[in-house]
Amino acid sequence: MRGRRAGFLVAMAAHCLGLLAGQTAAARAAEQPQAGSSQPAGDDATSELTLGERMNAATVAVITGTPGGTYFRIGADLAFVLDDADRLRVLPVLGKGAGQNAYDLRFLKGIDLAFLRTDTLEQLRQDKRLQNVERHIQYIAKLFDDELHIIGPVEIDDARKLAGKRVSFDVKGSGTDYSGRAMFRSLGIAVEAVNVDQPTALDMLRKGELDAVVSVAAKPVSIIAGFDPGGKFHLIPARFTDSVHEAYIPASLASSDYPKLLTSGTIDTLAVGSVLGVYNHPKGSPRYRKLTRFVEAFFGKFDAFLSPQRHPKWRDVNLAASVSGWTRFRPAQEWLDAHRGQEAMAASESAQFLKEQQPSATADKEELYQAFLKWRKSRRSAASGL
Repeated sequence: MRGRRAGFLVAMAAHCLGLLAGQTAAARAAEQPQAGSSQPAGDDATSELTLGERMNAATVAVITGTPGGTYFRIGADLAFVLDDADRLRVLPVLGKGAGQNAYDLRFLKGIDLAFLRTDTLEQLRQDKRLQNVERHIQYIAKLFDDELHIIGPVEIDDARKLAGKRVSFDVKGSGTDYSGRAMFRSLGIAVEAVNVDQPTALDMLRKGELDAVVSVAAKPVSIIAGFDPGGKFHLIPARFTDSVHEAYIPASLASSDYPKLLTSGTIDTLAVGSVLGVYNHPKGSPRYRKLTRFVEAFFGKFDAFLSPQRHPKWRDVNLAASVSGWTRFRPAQEWLDAHRGQEAMAASESAQFLKEQQPSATADKEELYQAFLKWRKSRRSAASGL
């Protein structure tokens, strides 16, 4: 129950912070002139040039992940929720995953944002070609945790039994390629690493050409959930030990996440935090101003990411959470500093709800969320005398 209550507090704090700030952000947006609202037509060449300038001035590109993956779905949520006509457009771009995303964010001229991981800076520091990575790559918010998934034969009941065996870590440059290998090293498990895409890897596993397939991604991962084990394969536990690097934390996978691969209960695994990374453009530059608008929209409309049609991992996000060893993008830090009072109110309301209502230990986050909304509405109506 303690973990469920903690997760609920995080989700409610984020919900209230976004909701309370939404009106302020919307009011500021309403004061801004729409890019296409009152411009004269002019000649065709001028109109075409102006159109291109407006589109580029309003668009930020975020590098995500492979089709069907969590980062891809989260990027789609950003695009749908934050779309604001000519003022802001989020353009998701398919990527290989967090590993390659770091390089794409650092060097590709058209990329403004990227889904990265808390171990990304360490990955870049190990590349002797790069300098001052902390100055170029910063973060807007810590997102959710990405869990280590290991799919292998039912006869293997512990990740350590994979030592010396053929294990796939997705394609080169993927987040799994870096984080998955690093997690195995931390656990002291040396394997024969293979790099192939996940559908190919799962097919090779069925044929006996691989001993296990690794994926480091936010649960539930659709390609893993849809994998038919045929009674031969399951999710293999990976137990946290004192030797594990500080970037990784203990986590679990449940049968409710993967009913085909876990018949009941939960198994232990590891997890790594994901972050919304940003390229730190010079203050006052056009791209810096554009990213400032993104920050205001992202924080101000955060409540919309908690709706049922969005990815459930948004419920785990705490906008105010910091990331050790990283620098938060200045506009994001300034936004949070300006809304500290609202954050405190959100935490207070969430704690008061749990104290008064004492929800059942079996209630899931969605049930708690809906109950909280009704409770808060009733409480505020009573306070205002309505």
